[in-house]
Amino acid sequence: MVTDQGTVFSVRNLNVYYRDFHAVSDVSFDVAKSEITAFIGPSGCGKTTVLRCFNRMNDLISTARVEGEVRFHGVDLYSPEVDPVEVRRRVGMVFQKPNPFPKSVYENVAFGPKVAGHQGKLEDLVEEMLTKAALWDEVKDKLDQSAYALSGGQQQRLCIARAIATSPDVLLMDEPCASLDPIATLRIEELMFNLKQDYTIIIVTHNMQQAARVSDRTGFFTVDVQEAGKRTGRLVEFDETGRIFTNPSRPETEDYITGRFG
Repeated sequence: MVTDQGTVFSVRNLNVYYRDFHAVSDVSFDVAKSEITAFIGPSGCGKTTVLRCFNRMNDLISTARVEGEVRFHGVDLYSPEVDPVEVRRRVGMVFQKPNPFPKSVYENVAFGPKVAGHQGKLEDLVEEMLTKAALWDEVKDKLDQSAYALSGGQQQRLCIARAIATSPDVLLMDEPCASLDPIATLRIEELMFNLKQDYTIIIVTHNMQQAARVSDRTGFFTVDVQEAGKRTGRLVEFDETGRIFTNPSRPETEDYITGRFG
């Protein structure tokens, strides 16, 4: 239970279905303000499915059904009164593969604020966001060039700048370093440390070393194989990262951390 810095998300008895397929079963935990929370576990254990519940991305899948409670600053995200578009403005997302818009570097960052009716000088905002994303010095003379001309690591940092340009409270990251080389990965990890001063970050990663390096708390998910071979994700343990990696309370977690499973 998170008590020290305040709770941003409170998840209780979360279940996710795709038609009759039970993808995630009975997940409960809290996410603390200005911390990095990591989800680890084998493929197919529901990490990304749970992540997508925080900005209602699962709504975009016609067969998806979310049950249980996901509260954001105390507000039920799945209440009929809540606007999913506003949720996605408050909860930004960075995907596994860099996906810049087919626009200039400048327009990638300016697009969201422009649509939202930003009142200040967009030039100043773009510079501020690119600076926060540790990219300004590398692209300040290339603002009018296509974002596709950037390297993979630069494109991912541009996507982070784009995600924070609409002033979200939370940044979701779905394996943001999966397609990057070790040097670019290190830049993203350093960036996460800096960003958590202003944003709450939740990251899905297959890289346990990365979770150990960057996160404050870690949730370990596993897969239960049901009848007919259907696989349901389940949260085994959620705790401070140091404890998860050095003294986990569940044998399943220890088996995964030490490589005996998964």
